[in-house]
Amino acid sequence: WKEFFKPFAIDDILIKPTWENVKDKEKYKMVIEIDPGTAFGTGLHETTQLCIRQLRKYINDNTNLLDVGCGSGILSIIGRKLGAKSAFGIDIDEAAVKASVENAKINDVNNNIEFIEGNIIDDKEIKDRAGYECYDIVVANILADIIIPLSKIIAPHIKVGGLFITSGIIYNKEADVVNAINENECLEIKEITRQKDWVSVTVVRVK
Repeated sequence: WKEFFKPFAIDDILIKPTWENVKDKEKYKMVIEIDPGTAFGTGLHETTQLCIRQLRKYINDNTNLLDVGCGSGILSIIGRKLGAKSAFGIDIDEAAVKASVENAKINDVNNNIEFIEGNIIDDKEIKDRAGYECYDIVVANILADIIIPLSKIIAPHIKVGGLFITSGIIYNKEADVVNAINENECLEIKEITRQKDWVSVTVVRVK
């Protein structure tokens, strides 16, 4: 699969595999090196790009970021590179956690960044480790069928006024995700963005 993972740009962010050399790196504002290993997340997929553009829009240097389903760690790493004060990533896959830790080191953002294995939807110990009322942004690039139950339990982890950025939603699941979010009185949809067949829903915690 390494033959198919080549350097590419998302606007002025260059994402490159660790094993590829790029000659004109200096023309990009940011260079991210990723070795996904067996984890998901090279950044090439539309859903990851949707999340990156939303993070870029809303992150500032006071942002505490929670990355649910962190995969290769790419969103946490880009979050820290964009200036987020801290990033905390969770994934149910041990290989993803290992890849995320390694990729954070490669990108020189191994301070104020942590990755753990677990399921925040139904494991109280993981919920407690993540912490409550402490995140300015939660990002979840997973699947609609996971975002739907996640939207029921995520609000207590977000500060009031904070954001929940979701993607991994195929177009024919958009209505299901929107309905699930609208059922949570603590959440309100702020923005929906699309790329090809994929959808990102950005939500604000209102109370």
